[in-house]
Amino acid sequence: MPLLVFLAAFFLVPLAQVAMMSVTEPEFGFGHYASIATDGFYLRVLADTFATALLVATCCLVLGFPLAYAMAAASPNMAAAMMIVVTMSFWTSFLVRTYAWMVLLGRSGPIAALLDWIGLPHGELLFTRFSSTIAMTHILLPYMVVSLYAVLRKIEPSLLRSAASLGASPTSVLRHVVLPLAAPGVVNGLTLVFVLCLGFYVTPILLGSPREQMVAGVIGQQIEEFLNFGEASALAVVLLASTLIVLGLYHRRFGLDKLWG
Repeated sequence: MPLLVFLAAFFLVPLAQVAMMSVTEPEFGFGHYASIATDGFYLRVLADTFATALLVATCCLVLGFPLAYAMAAASPNMAAAMMIVVTMSFWTSFLVRTYAWMVLLGRSGPIAALLDWIGLPHGELLFTRFSSTIAMTHILLPYMVVSLYAVLRKIEPSLLRSAASLGASPTSVLRHVVLPLAAPGVVNGLTLVFVLCLGFYVTPILLGSPREQMVAGVIGQQIEEFLNFGEASALAVVLLASTLIVLGLYHRRFGLDKLWG
């Protein structure tokens, strides 16, 4: 009961106020939602947000699966050490990691210097979709690894040995045994990273391109620069509804209790 009271006071009530402002500021009506549904700028922002979230989730899967698989195949002590290294990023704030990427990707940073030394043309690395995508992938990668590892470690090694003893190559074992059994972890990781990425604010603002804004950045701009609380509240409600739709589809197929493995 104390937890429910706390959530109601500090989450549900402010959320209800945001929903109320979306239809009452500056006057009552659903004009803000109509503007979002018809304005090409807002539609493009929503499309860029979902495309970026999907791209980040895919990059996390491609990078996280080999690491999670190596952790699952390692000895318990080695797996624990690798897990500590993976989860150490949780101890550093998003803002600090974002500024670190600003230094790495800057014109005088080590990545630009390395590319110049190799002789590869690179252009501007900062303030592009590339810079914000690589930073968000780095920030969200541990969530994918943890989701995949929780499933991969449950695969019985005897299944892999049996497949190999029947003549299956390592590639066939991975394709026909490991991947089907790891599918729940893949779906969990993709859903978790996708939903978290939808609401990212700091990293896209500091590293991303102004021409490819995400919804959270536009909401902040509407409030800080234009004092347009009604439009910003409507965008926030649309973003929340989109997130709930994704989670609802996941729950209908798998159940939210499976999201954390």
